[in-house]
Amino acid sequence: MLWSGNDVEGFYTSHLVTGSGRHTQYGHFGPPTGRTFVARTIADCMIHRNKIYREWVVADTMAIIKQLGLDPHAFAGKLARSSFDKGLFSLDIGENRRLLGQYPPEAEADVSIAHNDIEAHTLRWLHEVFNGRMFGRIKDVYAPTCQYHGPLMKELYGVAAVTHQHLGLIGSIPDAAYSAQHICSNPCEEGGVKVAVRWLMEGHHLGYGILQDLGEPTGARLQVMGMTHYHYKDGKIVDEWNVYDELSLLVQVKLAEMARQSGSANAEAHGAS
Repeated sequence: MLWSGNDVEGFYTSHLVTGSGRHTQYGHFGPPTGRTFVARTIADCMIHRNKIYREWVVADTMAIIKQLGLDPHAFAGKLARSSFDKGLFSLDIGENRRLLGQYPPEAEADVSIAHNDIEAHTLRWLHEVFNGRMFGRIKDVYAPTCQYHGPLMKELYGVAAVTHQHLGLIGSIPDAAYSAQHICSNPCEEGGVKVAVRWLMEGHHLGYGILQDLGEPTGARLQVMGMTHYHYKDGKIVDEWNVYDELSLLVQVKLAEMARQSGSANAEAHGAS
C-alpha cells in the first residue's frame, strides 16, 4: 500500500491486490465453471476519520474472463447492451487535449500534483513518453533488469519488453492523450521508493497494437483508466505493476457499434418516410 496525507486532513491510499479464487457460484460471470483464476486490482481511496468516502478501482476483469474460458465479445456485448438500453450511448469522455485548439501537446509536464522530486520526475518522463511519444526515455528511467507486471497477468522482463507494452498501447490508440490524476510515494522496506500513479488516456481506436481483442480499428472513442505502481532503486525503476481493464475498452467499442447501428437505422427510417 502507498499513501499520502495525515490524520487531520485525511489520507489518500493506493492498494495493489493480487486476488485468486475458483468460480464455484452463479453470478455475473454466469454459471460456475469450476475454473481457478488470478487477477490484479489497484484501488485508490480517500479516507477521513477512518472512513472511505471516495474510491477508484481498476480491476483486470479481462484476465478473469479469459481464465474462466468465457467469450470476451459475448460478455462485453451483454454489458454494452445493458448500458445502451438505458440510454447510455458512450462513456462520459472529455475532449482529447492532444490537438486542443490546433496546438500540439504541452511541451512541459504539469507537476503541480507532485509532493517531492521523485514524483515530479515520474510525471515528467510519463509526459515525455505518452504525450511526447519519446519512447526512448524508457531506457533512461528503467533498470536493465526491470520487471513488468501487466494486464492479463503478464510477467515480462527487460527494457525492451516494457517499451513494447507501452508502445503497443499507443499503437491501438494512436491519438491518445495521457493525463496523470494523482500521485503519491513512500520509502520501501525493500529499499528505494515506490510511487503510485492514477491516470487516464483518451483517444480513438485507430490502430493495431496490443489490444488485440478489440479487433480491426473501429474509430471508437476510448477512455483507459489505469493505475500503476513503480519501484525505484538507485534512481531506476526495477518493478512496474500496471493495471487497466481491456474488457472496459471492448465494452466501449461494442457500445459505439450499437450507437452507430442505431443511428443508421434511424436515418434509414427517416429516409423511408
